[in-house]
Amino acid sequence: MAESENIVVETAEKIFADLADVQAVTSDKTGGWKAPLWQALTEAGLPLSWVSEDCGGAGASLADGFGVLGAAGRFAIAVPLAETMLAGWLLAQAKITSPDGEMTVAPASPKDRITLNADGTLSGRARGVPFAKAAKHVAVLASGANGWSIALVDASKLRIEAGLNLANDNSDVVTFDKVSPVTIKPAPKGFDQTALMLMGGVVRSLQIAGALESMLDISVRYSNERVAFEKKISKFQAVQHNLARLAGESAAALAAATSAADTINDDSSFDDDAVFLETVAAKIRCSEAAEKGGAIAHQVHGAIGFTIEHILHRYSLRALSWRDDFGSESYWAVELGKRVAARGADDLWPLVASR
Repeated sequence: MAESENIVVETAEKIFADLADVQAVTSDKTGGWKAPLWQALTEAGLPLSWVSEDCGGAGASLADGFGVLGAAGRFAIAVPLAETMLAGWLLAQAKITSPDGEMTVAPASPKDRITLNADGTLSGRARGVPFAKAAKHVAVLASGANGWSIALVDASKLRIEAGLNLANDNSDVVTFDKVSPVTIKPAPKGFDQTALMLMGGVVRSLQIAGALESMLDISVRYSNERVAFEKKISKFQAVQHNLARLAGESAAALAAATSAADTINDDSSFDDDAVFLETVAAKIRCSEAAEKGGAIAHQVHGAIGFTIEHILHRYSLRALSWRDDFGSESYWAVELGKRVAARGADDLWPLVASR
């Protein structure tokens, strides 16, 4: 890990620990912790990590940003940090300066489309857009007669129908009704909606992997504190077996997510087979791990893990919610199958072995 990444991630972790302690956040019913956290993140330049300095950002590397996202997952951060980072990255592809404040991206599903009309306005409907209600601007990828374009849109010009995901975070429906963007520019050659979905998938994979790391730590600690039949439950073979399975799911998710992030860091060409294979495999494997790992963690905790006062659900429900953003595992499994089938049987093993 590079020294700069150490500094960036350590800065993020310190801010999270000071202003987003999970126990304190869980007990705060008013959400008063969000504004101080966002201010500290902004002052550190973290929301615009992936935006160059000449476009109003911090100019950090992709690796730095990926490290921050893993830390955000470990703290189950419920502010639009990842979304603003992704929005800034999307705008930077077209050299559009990022504004201050919270942002999100649209579309957030591979099945939704935003259209660039002949008069330069945007039309369409995007479902499951994370934190759209909290965003001041939306970074949009739109398709038009001349290809793909990237636009910055004032969120106040949009019709936003509030929705919630499993973790009670905003997952909204955004309607573009001939909306005029603040700025719009052509996307780089070869950049399309699949590229955005793949990058979003890696973002969510890293967050899921971070959440699973915390779920493992919480479960191990609880098993060493909880006493049943006059001994710690960590001494029971069934509990040990479950913790080993949870550790395996966490390790698999972390390996898949970091491998995908490293591949993008080395080669950001999203039409490359290696990038597609790594990123899709990470989203599929991390999504599966979120389901299996969350179930195991709650089983170890028993009934107490399901109470609203316990911190475990902040991790498990967010990990489960992140599975659906930017393409579910079932969607990407089909897309991966299509690509492998198109290459033919003779190319299957060389493709797999190359990774």
